[in-house]
Amino acid sequence: MPIQIVRNDITKMNCDAIVNAANNSLLGGGGVDGAIHRAAGPKLLEECRKLGGCRTGEAKLTRAYDLPCKYVIHTVGPVWHGGEYGEREKLISCYKRSLELAKKYDCESVAFPLISAGAYGYPKDEALQVAVGEILKFLADNEMLVYIVVFDKASFCVSKKLINEIEEFIDERYVETHFDKRRNHIFTHALGDARAKPAAVFADESCAPSLSDALGQLDESFSEMLLRKIDEKGITDVECYKKANVDRKLFSKIRNNPQYKPRKTTAIAFAVALELSLDETKEMLQKAGYALSHSNKFDIIIEFFIGKQEYNIFTINEALFEFDQVLLG
Repeated sequence: MPIQIVRNDITKMNCDAIVNAANNSLLGGGGVDGAIHRAAGPKLLEECRKLGGCRTGEAKLTRAYDLPCKYVIHTVGPVWHGGEYGEREKLISCYKRSLELAKKYDCESVAFPLISAGAYGYPKDEALQVAVGEILKFLADNEMLVYIVVFDKASFCVSKKLINEIEEFIDERYVETHFDKRRNHIFTHALGDARAKPAAVFADESCAPSLSDALGQLDESFSEMLLRKIDEKGITDVECYKKANVDRKLFSKIRNNPQYKPRKTTAIAFAVALELSLDETKEMLQKAGYALSHSNKFDIIIEFFIGKQEYNIFTINEALFEFDQVLLG
């Protein structure tokens, strides 16, 4: 199953386990730690007292009590001291140990905050890279739905240079589209009643194609094109759907139903996973009944990344998040 990036309060997440960015005592504190303890109630603190604390980079599990999940996984992230004191290795360990515990207790879903990215001062962009990297490594061999829960855009530090490039690209496409619409509007009025005339007339109605003939000329479906492209790229089904940030069950539906119509975000996610060109992406979208439009900010951002041959779905999702657009996968 994929990673889902959501803007939410982690204490409201309805999943099997949530991860608490705790301190070494495990007795509560500020930020996420304090919020989880308050929402879980006093019994969580009672159980934590029996654990004898937790070392940085390690993780321990408790029941969740009044929280809507089953378990709380407490992990202690590193305090940022400039990156020269093993902070990255300790943060990696937090995610590894937490995911190992989630697997041990048969969790099908787990929600993480950005560990150490708050009061502990770990740079948010680097904290996000570690989180996504370690979760992806785990998901390569395991089936689990993993959430990264954030409160605001500040957690996604997309480079200012990239944001400026995207904004310029959007502006250029918007100007082109609006100019074309204005020109078409003027041209249509100039035509007057001419537009009411039929576009084509068959000299002999018997020459007109029948509906059954037209339906007999159905083109390759989205599912068929997807499977063909997977074979052409020489990758496995698993590699494709994991790179697309799509879960196995959904991929199975698409594979087993040649006429399955995916959501637009899913179709684009597969195009990104397969590293298709812009023309190929448009063709794949057309198979699913969609198109890319210069009147749509989401579509322009997708065109920007595919045009640059940038196929990292999480980089694309960070940019989509920055511009308040729906994410891929």
